[in-house]
Amino acid sequence: MSNGDEKYWYNLETGQVEFGMISASADRVGPFDTEAEASRAPEKLKERSRAWAEEEAAESGWDAGTGKGAE
Repeated sequence: MSNGDEKYWYNLETGQVEFGMISASADRVGPFDTEAEASRAPEKLKERSRAWAEEEAAESGWDAGTGKGAE
């Protein structure tokens, strides 16, 4: 049994938390240590995506908050 089999995963297709690598890898995100962490996966993905977009905008010289540079 691999370490991922003993962790929690969030299934993007069903919206359910799973214990172990049950679903296809394309349908799941994780691993997470707890079921509660896994259940927050959609929120966490949005937070990270927003942070990456802001970081990329800053590196590109754009101000993500005001749309500056989009003219």
